[in-house]
Formats: sequence, structure tokens, C-alpha cells
Amino acid sequence: MNYTIIDVETSGRTNRITEISVFKYDGETVIDEFTSLVNPNCYIPDHITALTGIDNGTVANAPEFHEIAQKIIDITQDSIFVAHNVNFDYNVIRNEFKLLNIDFTRKKLCTVRLSRKLLPGHRSYSLGKLCKDLNINIVGRHRARGDAEATVILFKKLQAQDNSQDVFNAFLNKNNKEATLPPNLPNAVFNKLPNATGIYYFKNKKSEIIYVGKAKDIKKRVLSHFYSKAKKSLDMVRETADIDFELSGSELIALLMEDAAIKKHFPQYNIVAKKTIKGFSLFSYQDRNDIMHIAINNSKTTPNPIITFYSLREARLLLERLCEQFSLCPKFCHLQEGVSQCSHYTIKNCKGICRNKESVDDYNERVTNAICHIVNNSKDVVLKEKGRHTEEDAFIIIKNGKYLGYGFIDKTEQISHEDELEAYLIRQKDNNEVQKILRNALLK
Repeated sequence: MNYTIIDVETSGRTNRITEISVFKYDGETVIDEFTSLVNPNCYIPDHITALTGIDNGTVANAPEFHEIAQKIIDITQDSIFVAHNVNFDYNVIRNEFKLLNIDFTRKKLCTVRLSRKLLPGHRSYSLGKLCKDLNINIVGRHRARGDAEATVILFKKLQAQDNSQDVFNAFLNKNNKEATLPPNLPNAVFNKLPNATGIYYFKNKKSEIIYVGKAKDIKKRVLSHFYSKAKKSLDMVRETADIDFELSGSELIALLMEDAAIKKHFPQYNIVAKKTIKGFSLFSYQDRNDIMHIAINNSKTTPNPIITFYSLREARLLLERLCEQFSLCPKFCHLQEGVSQCSHYTIKNCKGICRNKESVDDYNERVTNAICHIVNNSKDVVLKEKGRHTEEDAFIIIKNGKYLGYGFIDKTEQISHEDELEAYLIRQKDNNEVQKILRNALLK
């Protein structure tokens, strides 16, 4: 059986290859080698240069990846792709081929995961620390050839361990999910994840929460992170040493749980979720002709909003629904600006207030009814949701327009009034993101 033991250096955030080294190994000896600098056609940051010694001048005259692509295909053909933290090197190379519209697929083995299995008990399985423990001298650390050559020596030591072939075969089994797991994540942790709806927590070696996600199928969603080629996912997966979860029953409650967990822990890989979302509020006023208007404005400058959204599109959609339901004028609902009479492309049921064919009092009465409809429908709400198992229901409570929280209750419990649900309520904090989540659910 042939193996190609590989290491790449990259440009950092853009993840383009700056150097690659491939050792072809027949199970006993190295039979071929290919090492080359690569011009990534992008800027190499200073911190990467400090680590590898490779700067933009170093690769200026080096071949571009497309010039060495065939050599990599040839040397890795009919062999098993081996690397220390193999998913990183494999995905980087595969992405380079993808830019050339070439599908690069090889069976792979990870010397981190093999080492954890065959050489247990080490405090760290990083290449540098593991090689130091095993007295493997790395000539040229953080350079492709030096790291690849050290990985060859490590691979030979792994082969020499008892039961190594069985372990190799188990990892090569395409149905063995352990072959795709992060290097620091035990297989038992992944196996305990449920195929159910809820949220999950990625934790590092210090048990710090580094990412919170939600999913209809937790196990399936978690596995998808391990296959992702995005740099954020690659970095996050490399740090993951444990995964915890909470079941929610419904996707809506999972969204609420996810938001609360992110705001509690502020995980480093949930950067987008930390951003403040701009609000848009509906408000009403009367013009000099006493006609009532409903309009959209920035929430920060709206003193008495009728209702608040966290998407301009959602606010406009509600206005369109109100126009259709209560026969309001698109012009006076500010869906059309700078027109003397409304001529909306879909809303055609205006009764003529903009053409002086309807009394102001009749029109204003319908506007008032529309406002009351919004306020009453968003004031007190109990949403019934699917429970975490078949014998349970879930619920969400909104009072006076404020989100109070969610809860779970056994289906055998007799509830005669919604106030009795508060005994089962898991209280939560209200915020802009929660209001957006709930508004979307209520609109649906």
C-alpha cells in the first residue's frame, strides 16, 4: 500500500498554498519526493512570514499552483493522503484544485488521530510537541519539507505499534465517522450526539465554549462543520475537544436558546451574532389635512412605535398586508413616495382617499382599526410548540409585547388557564434579536 505524506504552508486567512512537500512512501521506504514553493498570487501577512519565513519576495518567482497541479496529481495517484491534522492540508489542496475545476479526491489518514489512538498519554498532539516527546528532530519547523519529513518518521513509528494495521483499516473505512472528526475530539463524544432539534456547544481543551449553533438534526449539523472548507470552520474544528448539547423540541425554541447562549458566553466563533441589529418601527401621524399616515422610521428616532422590526423588508411586508386587509392607501402608508395618487403594482383596493373620493373620517377609522389589529395581535401571545419528546409539549410566552421565555410541560398536565404555564416557564431576557425571531414566527 502506498502513502503520500504531505504538508503545506499557506498565506493565512486567504488559505492559498505558499509551499508544498510530498513524500511518497510504500510502507517501508520513501520512493519519491516533490517539494516546491508556490506563488499564491496574494499578500502574505507579516505574522505568517514570522512563523514560516516565507514572504512575498520568497515566492515571487515560484510556480503558481496550476503549474505544479499535474505533478501533485501524479505523485498522489493510487495512494493514501497522510498529514498531521489531515483535514486542513487536504481541504487546502482540494480547494486549489477546485479553482482549476478539477475534483481532487483521495482516501486519507490523520497522524494526529492515529497518534491519539496508538500513542496515548501525551499532553499535546501538535506536531512540534509530539515529535519532541518521541525524539524526532524536525529540520525546518513550519516549513513544508521539514514538517512533512518529520511526519514520515512519525508515521513509521505508528506503523511499528501493536495492532497498527487494524487501527489504520478502521480509520480508512469510509463509513467510520471517526475519520472525519477533529483531531482533539474523542469518537465517543460525537457518538452521543442526538439526531434531534436543539443547540450544540463546541468547547476547546479548557472546556471554554468557542461556538454555539442550532440545528433540526444536531448530529448531522455538527458533522457538516467537519467537512466545511471555510477557514473559520477549519480553525474552529482544530480547537474543538468536546461538544455538548441541549434539546429544544422545536426549531423556534432552538433559535431562542441559541441567541441566549451566545449572549451569555460570547463564543469567539459567533462573531456575526454579537452585532447589534438595526431596528425599524412603524408609527402614525396626521398631516395638515387630518389624514392619518402609517410610516416606517429608524427605531432610535421613533418615540412611540406601533411595532418594531429588525428588517426593513419585514416592515414593508406588514404595511402591504395592512393596505390589503384594511383597504388603506399605499401613498399614505409611504409605500409610494412623490406621487399625487397611488398606483401600486399589486395593491389595488384603495378606496380613493388620495383622489378625494373618500371622506377623511372613514379612511382614518380604517387606519385606527389597522393599528389596533397590530397592537392586539402582538401584545399577549402563547405559542404552542413541539416538545423534546412525544409525551411533552413546549410553549413560548409573550406578555405586553415582551418575550418572557419558553417552557416544557408533560402532555398529561391539565392546564385550564395560561397563567398556570408560568410554573413551567424558563424565564429569558428580551432583546432586539429575540423580537426579530418571534416577529418572523408570528408573521408566518
